[in-house]
Amino acid sequence: MKYVNVEWNPALPGFQLDASVYLNELPRLSEDLPPGAREFATAPDHYRFRAARCVKDLELADIHVPVGKGESLVLRFAPNEWKHEEGLCLAYEGVTHFSVASDREIDWTEVETVVLDEITPAPGGCVHEIALTDSTIVVRCADLRATWGGC
Repeated sequence: MKYVNVEWNPALPGFQLDASVYLNELPRLSEDLPPGAREFATAPDHYRFRAARCVKDLELADIHVPVGKGESLVLRFAPNEWKHEEGLCLAYEGVTHFSVASDREIDWTEVETVVLDEITPAPGGCVHEIALTDSTIVVRCADLRATWGGC
């Protein structure tokens, strides 16, 4: 990620997180984000770690990769039982790139959980990068729609 810092620290063991640079840049960046991405990225609780609608600690539950051109790429996240009241559905329109890179470095987690994410403007839309406990998802798209509570 360009602005959000997510680093695994084996001495903890855990992640060292810093979204402060991104949060400082977000007012400027958000001007160039498509409407759905802007609304999701600037939501008041997005980076409040103890908030019920913070993305941190959501559990990756499902990835729907479209086979038809008119369909959306959909990522579904289940709530963390200790923090979230509901899950999150992200539907991406006009996807031009989608990748999942697995690090395979952390073997003690049963599920992939969101560490942090970052949405930045890109020509024709935005790029959404999601750091998970042991992998990274990158989506380049025209826009995204975030729905708390399901798809």
